[in-house]
Amino acid sequence: MSSKITIVGAGSVGATIAYTLAGEDIASEIVLIDINKEKVAGEVMDIEQGTCFRDPISIVAGEYKDAKDSDIVIITSGIARKPGQTRIELTQTNVNILKSITPQIVEAAPNALYVIVSNPVDIMTYVFTKISGLPEKQIIGSGTILDTARLKCGLSEHFGVAQRNIHAYVFGEHGDTSFIPWTGTYISGVSVDEFYGLMKSMGKDVKELDKEEMLNYVQKSGGKIIANKGATFYAVSKAVCKLCNILLAASDSIVTVSSMMHGEYGIEDVCFSTLTLVGPDGVQGKVPMRMNKSEVECLRKSADALKSVIAQIDLN
Repeated sequence: MSSKITIVGAGSVGATIAYTLAGEDIASEIVLIDINKEKVAGEVMDIEQGTCFRDPISIVAGEYKDAKDSDIVIITSGIARKPGQTRIELTQTNVNILKSITPQIVEAAPNALYVIVSNPVDIMTYVFTKISGLPEKQIIGSGTILDTARLKCGLSEHFGVAQRNIHAYVFGEHGDTSFIPWTGTYISGVSVDEFYGLMKSMGKDVKELDKEEMLNYVQKSGGKIIANKGATFYAVSKAVCKLCNILLAASDSIVTVSSMMHGEYGIEDVCFSTLTLVGPDGVQGKVPMRMNKSEVECLRKSADALKSVIAQIDLN
């Protein structure tokens, strides 16, 4: 596949995305940009020296101007939350970083599709949408694609069934107010509740699903990984690379990514994740999913939580 992908930010996530892309047939050219020139040079050298095991690929440590003609730009820049730092403080810091990056990268690659990965990703997607001057369809936040992957992993382990047979999603914020719309959760066309009964009738040793516990598993996985190893980067990198593949494919796909809401479910002027049709032309629109009243209320509460954060940050 002949495509150019630029990654802004060579921290754990950005570098792992570059490494993962280099091992797959998604891009023919990768540009890695970071303020720490020595680190980005080292990351590129390390990744490049493993590319003899695949078809030729160009990987360079570049400047913003080198993003010219990129098909996709992935933004991972930002800092991790420090002990004692409030979420709002972290948000403003990373928003300020994004504000410094945006004019430079957009000038170099105005036609690219932008994948926002920096946290808090929904706020960052909103800010980038507001300040970049780009059409909204070009802006995709990684949103809850990782949360959804964690959900599928958890359900697969619980029921002992392949993840590819599971159709389940996490909606809302990539964070504490995310939720699982269980009315839209199926395992190969069978509702998750019916599937439990089906497995029992087949003599399978399956426990009844504790839905609150599963949501807790999804929401707390990141924190547990960070506590154990200091950072999360493998799964999110795979998720972002899958999204890149979708954005470069011949047809559209439906994924839970973060993008601007315009009245869907009675929600507007906030970015977060619902089912979204995306593809080579970027965001094509939202795909409405049937949800019960309590699920729609959960979605609105998630939107309100994000709006309360947006109201406290400086966008100027």
